[in-house]
Parts: sequence; structure tokens; C-alpha cells
Amino acid sequence: MWFPRRFVNGFNGRVVALRSSPRFGRAVSRYLTVVTYTGRRSGRVFSTPVGYRRVGDVVTIGVQFPDAKKWWRNFLGEGGPISLELDGVERGGHAVARRDERGRVSLTVRLDS
Repeated sequence: MWFPRRFVNGFNGRVVALRSSPRFGRAVSRYLTVVTYTGRRSGRVFSTPVGYRRVGDVVTIGVQFPDAKKWWRNFLGEGGPISLELDGVERGGHAVARRDERGRVSLTVRLDS
């Protein structure tokens, strides 16, 4: 599935705004975060909102429509550094992406101490 860049950017902007809203921000932030990473080829810094689950110092991010997205490929193999906004604080960690036998992609992030 492919979405026009303009649509994606508009949607992501609204999600980020919703996270910071006084009325809904706290509830939305329990399930959505913004990840920031450096592109492996470009060296540019990118941020994108994602859904997540957290258990202790391990965060799992499921990538929806992975074949239509490229950002998660920065974390294949050995993985790489990533930062996430959790509980209003920027947290660093190391992310590794894996694709299962059904084609689903998830990132496992081990947060820095």
C-alpha cells in the first residue's frame, strides 16, 4: 500500500500535535511516541510517530505496511541508535529490526540506562 507523501506528512503532523494536546496528550502518549534516528545513507536526522509497547527497558514497535516504508531498514542487521520520547523525556536506545516469516516487521529497542 502506498500513500502520497503529502498525506503522510499531514497525518504525522496531526499525530504529533495530538500527543502534545492538553486534553488528549497523556492518553495518546501511552501508545504513540516519536522516534528520532539518523539515516544510514543520508546522515540526515529524521523523526516519525509510531505506536509502541513498553515492558521495562524494552520497547517494541510494530511497523505497519513495512513494504511501503523505508525508515525501519536503518535498523536491520546489527541495528543502530535511536531515541524515543517516553513519559515526556527523550530516551536513547539501540534498535534492531526483524521481519518474521509472515512478512511482519518489528523493532526491538533496548533503552539506555
